[in-house]
Amino acid sequence: MPERPKRAFPVVISGAGIGGLTAALALHDVGYDVCLLEKAPALLEAGAGLQLSPNACSVIEKLGVLDDLVAKAVRPSKINIRSGKTGKTVGQVPLGDSIVERYGHPYLVLHRADLQATLLQHVQDRPGIELRLGCELHDLEFGDTDHVTCLYRTGKDIDAVGTKAIIGADGVWSKTRSFIPEHNHPKSTGQTAYRTTIPMKGLPTAYHDQTHLWLGRNAHVVHYPVSSGNELNIVVLIEEHWREKGWSAPADASMVNAALNGWSPELLSLVERSPKWLKWALCGVDANGPWSHRNLTLLGDAAHGMLPYAAQGGAMAIEDAFVLARTLKKTNGDAHSAFRIFEATRKERVKKVQTLAFRNASIYHMGGLMALARNTVMGMMPPQKMLSQMDWIYSWKAEV
Repeated sequence: MPERPKRAFPVVISGAGIGGLTAALALHDVGYDVCLLEKAPALLEAGAGLQLSPNACSVIEKLGVLDDLVAKAVRPSKINIRSGKTGKTVGQVPLGDSIVERYGHPYLVLHRADLQATLLQHVQDRPGIELRLGCELHDLEFGDTDHVTCLYRTGKDIDAVGTKAIIGADGVWSKTRSFIPEHNHPKSTGQTAYRTTIPMKGLPTAYHDQTHLWLGRNAHVVHYPVSSGNELNIVVLIEEHWREKGWSAPADASMVNAALNGWSPELLSLVERSPKWLKWALCGVDANGPWSHRNLTLLGDAAHGMLPYAAQGGAMAIEDAFVLARTLKKTNGDAHSAFRIFEATRKERVKKVQTLAFRNASIYHMGGLMALARNTVMGMMPPQKMLSQMDWIYSWKAEV
């Protein structure tokens, strides 16, 4: 048996990804000391690119991180929606200054590792946050009152930390979720994302400050600049029944080439620049399931893993973290009440975003006459009208 905890923390978070790091900062910001448990021995890059919309940037700004992040990011001028077959533009969504004028915060594209490293630096600068790496959640022991003991593995040993509130921010394949009765399990979506990054040098000027979205039958491609504009992040999303855990499985470039056979020569010449690809299976967690049990709750992908077709997975985790911290503060640390209020507050919005992402999956992958009709509608819609369809997501603010 492990020793009983030598120190108890008001809050323990399992998982030091984007959601967990943001939650630690948000909780510390309202006065809570936090113990952050992460099973990885080091925080390494998982997934390459990330789109950070104004709703997420409003949280990042409130936590004092945005200025440090902007230097590592790119503010694209627009989303250029293109036909995968012909390469022609079928629609545009204005970003850049239009986004700031409309929502008060920027739309950023960046390397996921840059966001994680920036959040991590701020976590390490806060003396009330203790990050423990190489610590994998093993078990939870709920007391008769509001106390819970978190048992975690460190190598072959098991150690313990006590808390009044435990938050699972450990992703789609969450261990923490298993302690919630009748929880939902991850489900395969039958789609796979292939990713790579290539040097920006020598690429067309339009690639340097735009996000490009290429639509085609049973697949689509998105690419945008990352790493302060020095690299181009490329993701090819295809319908493929492959399911493995993790974000960085080695991938065969021939699978990408086969999926894009007959597509625009411009796009093919771009993807052929990288012989090295990684892939991950797109799995989701239905947001309708329970997120909380006693003084345990989930946030981000652990609660509602979603397809990336609305570019909101990371943003929803960031929003969750902010709302959860403020809710716990409002209930004076009563985790039982706070977590139920948090779930009720967040669930409808997250379900709506999750539904949008699934709907976009079918729209993006249309073929034949349906694709022609889609492209015609997009081509007739003014750019500002295209942007206004996202008002309900992007206009969300991190209110103190």
